[in-house]
Amino acid sequence: MPPTGREALRSRVEELVFSKSYCPYCDRVKDLFTELGREYFALELDQCEDGGSIQDTLHEMTGQKTVPSVFVNKTHVGGCDKTLQAHQDGTLQKLLDKNAVTYDYDLIVIGGGSGGLACSKEAAALGKKVMVLDFVVPTPLGASWGLGGTCVNVGCIPKKLMHQAALLGQSLKDSRKFGWEYDEEVKHNWETMRENIQNYIGSLNWGYRVALRDKNVRYENAYGEFVEPHKIKATNKRGKESFFTGDKFVIATGERPRYLSIPGDKEFCITSDDLFSLPYCPGKTLVVGASYVALECAGFLAGIGLDVTVMVRSIFLRGFDQEMADRAGAYMETHGVKFIKKFVPTSVEQLEAGTPGRLRVIAKSTESDTVIEDEYNTVLIAVGRDSCTRNIGLEKIGVKINEKNGKIPVNDEEQTSVPHVYAIGDILDGKLELTPVAIQAGRLLARRLYGGSKVKCDYINVPTTVFTPMEYGCCGYSEEKAMEVFGEENLEIYHTLFWPLEWTVPGRDNNTCYAKVICNKHDNERVIGFHVLGPNAGEITQGFGAAMKCGLTKEKLDETIGIHPTCAEAFTTLEVNKSSGGDITQKGFRKAWTGLDWRLHLQCLL
Repeated sequence: MPPTGREALRSRVEELVFSKSYCPYCDRVKDLFTELGREYFALELDQCEDGGSIQDTLHEMTGQKTVPSVFVNKTHVGGCDKTLQAHQDGTLQKLLDKNAVTYDYDLIVIGGGSGGLACSKEAAALGKKVMVLDFVVPTPLGASWGLGGTCVNVGCIPKKLMHQAALLGQSLKDSRKFGWEYDEEVKHNWETMRENIQNYIGSLNWGYRVALRDKNVRYENAYGEFVEPHKIKATNKRGKESFFTGDKFVIATGERPRYLSIPGDKEFCITSDDLFSLPYCPGKTLVVGASYVALECAGFLAGIGLDVTVMVRSIFLRGFDQEMADRAGAYMETHGVKFIKKFVPTSVEQLEAGTPGRLRVIAKSTESDTVIEDEYNTVLIAVGRDSCTRNIGLEKIGVKINEKNGKIPVNDEEQTSVPHVYAIGDILDGKLELTPVAIQAGRLLARRLYGGSKVKCDYINVPTTVFTPMEYGCCGYSEEKAMEVFGEENLEIYHTLFWPLEWTVPGRDNNTCYAKVICNKHDNERVIGFHVLGPNAGEITQGFGAAMKCGLTKEKLDETIGIHPTCAEAFTTLEVNKSSGGDITQKGFRKAWTGLDWRLHLQCLL
C-alpha cells in the first residue's frame, strides 16, 4: 500500500527539486541543470494545493525554510548558492552520476613553484585531496635544486640577495664620506656569499615540504606526464614510474632559460639556472641578452667587482617602458658595465678548462658583416625563457598550446581547452611572468573551484621591479603601450629628475633618478602608468601600486603630502608635463662642498 499523508510528502521530497515559479534563484538552479544537459523535475510549490505542507516538511527535514531546495539522488544539496558551489567544486556532478568515476585525488598540481604550491595548499585547506608533482630536470652543466620553483631557487630570492651584496659594496664606498674609516683591504668572497645564500634557500625548500605535509598535500619528487584525460604518469629520478588519477589538474610547470643554438652554448655557457649555485667566482663575464635577468645579473656581478660586458641584440628590457629601460642601461654603463650593442654570438670555444676557465666568443653584427671576438672566463646566456609544456603529454589529452612559444591559452578563469585542466603562472599565453601573479592566480583558482568564490585574477595593474644597480619599478602601462591603447593625444605625462639625499654627501650621480606618471586625460587624469628609477624602487612601487588599484588620479597625487626627505615624495610634486618640454633637471647647491669650497664661495659672494 503506497504511503499517505506526511509519509507521502516525505517520499516525494526525496525525489524532487523544489521551486516557486516566480523565484529568480530557482530559475538560476533550473538554468544550471539545463546547461549541464541534465533532466530534472521541479515541483512549483506556489502552484500545488499542498505546497505549504510540503514546504513545512522540507523545513523539518533539512532545516531550510526557503526555495529552491535541491535534492539529487535523495541527497539534499541545499539552496541556490550551495547548488552553484557544489557545481563549482565537482560535488554536484558526482551526485548527478550514480556511476560516477572515483579518482585518486580531487586535484593534481603539476609543478611545485610558487603558483603550484599556493594553489595546492589553498585547495587542501578547502577540504580537497591534493597531490603535487615537482621535478627539476638538471641543466646541461648538472645544476638542480629543491622544492619551490624558479623564484625561490634560481630567481627572485638569490637574485635579490646578490643585488644586496652589490649595494653593500657601493655603501662601503659611500661610507668614507660619512666618516667611516677603515684601512684594511676590502674584497668580496664569492664562495662565502654563495654558501650563505644557498643555506637560506635550503631552509626555504624544507619549509615548503613541511607546509605541504601540514596541509595533508601529498608531494612527489617526480616528473608528471599525462597519459589519459584523468590519468598521469609520475617518473622519479631513479626512473620508477607510478600512475595517479585526478578529477582536476592544474599545470604550473613554469619556464627554463633558452639557449642560443650555436656551437658551444650548452657545453660551455651557463644560465641563471647555474649562476646562483656556481661553486667558483665567474671572473670576467660576458652576459648575452638584454632581458631583466641579463641586466640584473650583469649589475650585481659588476657590483661585486667583476669585469662584466653585456652583448645586446636589439633593445633593453623588451616589453618595459623604453625610456626607463634606456635610463637604467645608461646608469649601468657609467658604473662599470660595458655594452656591445647590435651583436649576437655565433660560437663559443673553450680555450682552457678550469673554475673558471677561458672561453673565446665570436660574435657578428646584426647590422653589417662585422665579426668580433674576445676572451672571457664565463658566458652567461639570458635571452629569454621557454615554457615547460611540450613534454608533459598535453597533446594526448587535447590541451591546446601556442605552437610559437609553447604557452597555454586560457580563459579568464585559467581554464584550458580541456574543461578539467587549468594552468597558472609563467606558462600562460599573454599574461605577466611574475611570481606574485602566479601565487594570486593559484589561490583564487582554488577558491573558485572549491570554495564558491567568483573572484578572478587581475592581470592589469600589477606592480613589479627590475633590480638593476639603480632599481626600476613600474605599475600599469608603459608609455608605448599607453599610446597604443589610449592614443597619444589622450595622455598627459608628468615627469621629473630627482637626487636622493643619501647620494649628496658622497657626491653620486645628480639628475639620474627619474619619476614618471602617465595619466588618462579623459578619465579624470587617472594614473594608468607609474614608473620610478632610483633607490628602493620596489618599496616605492608597492605602495603606489595599491593606490592605483584604488583609482589614483593626478589630483590625488598632488593632494598627498610627501614624506620628506624621501625619493617617493617626488611623485607628490610633479609639475612638468612631458609635452611642454619643460626643464626637469634639479639645480641649486646640491653638492656636498668641503670647508674650502664654502670659504671660496663666500668670498665670491662678498
